Amino acid sequence: MTDLSSAGGQALEQAGAALAATTGIIDTALSHLKALCAEGDRISPAKLDKHQLASYELAVSWAECTAARFSLSHAERLRDVGSDAAFSADLAALFTAEAVTNTASRLRARPADFGLEESSMAALTQNAAGFLANQLAAQNLERIGEEVCRREGDLGPDLLDEHHSMMRDTFRRFADDVVAPRAEEIHRHDLDIPDEILEPLKAMGMFGLSIPESYGGLQENDEEDTLGMIVVTEELSRASLGAAGSLITRPEILSRALLKGGTEEQKQHWLPQLAVGEPLCAVAVTEPNYGSDVASVRLKATPTEGGWTLNGAKTWCTFGGKAGLLLVLARTDPDMSLGHKGLSMFLVEKPATPGHAFEVTPDTGGKLTGRAIATLGYRGMHSFELFFDDFFVPADNMLGGVDGEGKGFYSAMAGFAGGRIQTAARAVGVMRAAFERSLSYSAERVVFGSPIGDYQLTRVKLARMAAMILACRQITYDVAGLMDQGAGDMEASAAKIFASKTAEWLTREALQIHGGMGYAEETPVSRYFVDARVLSIFEGAEETLALKVITRALVENAA
Repeated sequence: MTDLSSAGGQALEQAGAALAATTGIIDTALSHLKALCAEGDRISPAKLDKHQLASYELAVSWAECTAARFSLSHAERLRDVGSDAAFSADLAALFTAEAVTNTASRLRARPADFGLEESSMAALTQNAAGFLANQLAAQNLERIGEEVCRREGDLGPDLLDEHHSMMRDTFRRFADDVVAPRAEEIHRHDLDIPDEILEPLKAMGMFGLSIPESYGGLQENDEEDTLGMIVVTEELSRASLGAAGSLITRPEILSRALLKGGTEEQKQHWLPQLAVGEPLCAVAVTEPNYGSDVASVRLKATPTEGGWTLNGAKTWCTFGGKAGLLLVLARTDPDMSLGHKGLSMFLVEKPATPGHAFEVTPDTGGKLTGRAIATLGYRGMHSFELFFDDFFVPADNMLGGVDGEGKGFYSAMAGFAGGRIQTAARAVGVMRAAFERSLSYSAERVVFGSPIGDYQLTRVKLARMAAMILACRQITYDVAGLMDQGAGDMEASAAKIFASKTAEWLTREALQIHGGMGYAEETPVSRYFVDARVLSIFEGAEETLALKVITRALVENAA
């Protein structure tokens, strides 16, 4: 049993009580929404859509409180093993206080929308008043910030096992030695990811992390290792989101789709090639007028002799130029009323093309053109607009063969949960990079005769940054473990939403600590700032995840 008699233990106990009370109020609000939106024993999506603001704020609050739960659990585990527990308890208690305060602020602003009485909100803040006041006091924040500086940003043990620690350390060295020295050049000149990054990663087996050994990958057969992908993604994203951190996402999505919906022949043919990064791959799902609304995809697949012809456009196809294989979602049944049931997946082969544009005119007929979209950040991989003009795809390249027609939506969804938790890991990597730069700069930059790290406001910023990173790291690591057990999809969405939003805030704070130099392109924090902005958009825009995934599921399961 954990001894809760110490000051740190008491803070954890108080944090747990405050968090339980807060989640109880969230549950009450969800029950209220359920009553408003019920039609018999089902929830009406149309009715729920009339309460989008309440739904969004409940989803964000639930995600933040879920992160607090994992943060507290991590601190408790460290106390149980007697390993550097006090500092983790400080960070977990501080983060929980922030989460409770933020949730109370959201719900208290519009209590009627959540079916709450002002008295219940007042009771929450009154019962937790001592805990919140102690944790959020300037003196406590400064104390934690001072300790963050003394520890040089060490957030304490991550409790990874030996296997995952070795993976982390291996890819951290590669990120520091190979990726980081090229990151600024790639970003500022919008270059392709160079072979000096890609080829060693192929040799290290990175592209086979989500592929079973029986198909040439590194994953043990019948035993997923989401956590392995998480630690690799985090370390590569710490060096550069656009030049390395997202390289594993597309092969992970495609391999999951193949494993779920592909024929055995397709698996035997493609998975060993994907495992060694030959070819590189991309995913083409999003369309110009239909972002996260996958069921409304309109790119047409028309049957023809020997296969299908594709006509239409896709957008935000990341790495579409360098990829030699595209996973394309298309409508094989023209009846739009079928929604997602009329969609199928195709494995589209093309030459790998460097640069910002390409055109493919195969002997089989038709044309495929691509143009890179100019973006604020996330440079290196390049996101493409694609235009299919009577482009022929052999019948054998429909995912699942003849039995795969109409099942493309389900194959796509198989990979997206993994993409969400990976996005949380990418966010953690970017945050760590910004945090580390801020720590070193705050020790070096002298203003009014003292390093800025000696000032209270800077220490407060660093304390909050440390608490946020630790919470985001732990929800990401722990949810990865849940996913390996066949659970955790909802928590993966929570991790994605919260870590992505937090990355925007944290990189803004890092840039602010750097002052004018933070706004200069020559300083890496400017890159972290613009890169972080994309995290809330791709792999499921935060609004769509909040309204269509998190709140809908929470309301359906509410008491």
